[in-house]
Amino acid sequence: MGRIFEKRKHKMFARFAKMSKAFNRARKDIEIAVKAGGVETKTNNRLRIAIQNAKSVNMPKDRIDAAIKRASSKDTSGYSEIIYEGYGPHGVPVIVDCATDNTTRTVANVRHLFRKYDGALGSTGSISFMFEHKALIKLDKAAIGDVEEFELEMIDYGLEELEAMDDAVYIYTAFEDFGSMQKALEEKGIEALNTEFQYIPTNYKELNDEQQTEVNTLIEALEEDDDVQSVYHNMQ
Repeated sequence: MGRIFEKRKHKMFARFAKMSKAFNRARKDIEIAVKAGGVETKTNNRLRIAIQNAKSVNMPKDRIDAAIKRASSKDTSGYSEIIYEGYGPHGVPVIVDCATDNTTRTVANVRHLFRKYDGALGSTGSISFMFEHKALIKLDKAAIGDVEEFELEMIDYGLEELEAMDDAVYIYTAFEDFGSMQKALEEKGIEALNTEFQYIPTNYKELNDEQQTEVNTLIEALEEDDDVQSVYHNMQ
């Protein structure tokens, strides 16, 4: 009985840790959006997206409201967005997307983790050219209707790739085309369930199981840092 409880407890704490990380990321996104464009979702498109994303990870409304209130306060300096680039073990390129209120702390932590796990922090632009900046938008499949017709229509607004699942449709567009894609969706009355901006590698690096484990150790350590929002790599 004790052993079973320990396994359940481990899974429970892991789930809570993942939830806490998702809430922390959503909170920072909201605060950054408010600092950049104010508290009105009608005029602040970024805040509207941030709130949608917070709801998608089941962040309670009171915590969303608290994040907006905190960011709108003159007493808070807010977060800065910063991208770090480097190489992980076996030459795997890694992009680390951060939101921080202390860049000195963040760069020190990121550099330490790269060194600790046989990687090296690089300079700005040393890695990013190997990736394409994309927007991934999740839509309710029921709101779309004919998926094939929808796909053909959205190509004119920057659609690059579409994947239909049982109850959702995922669309990729270039970061530069996100504005026109979002406007087209709004005109059709389709509200995004979730929106993410990702770095997609232009090619992939194949590693054996042992090498993959070494790279994943670095990635997991970076993702556990409170200042890190997302980590991208080109490991197959």
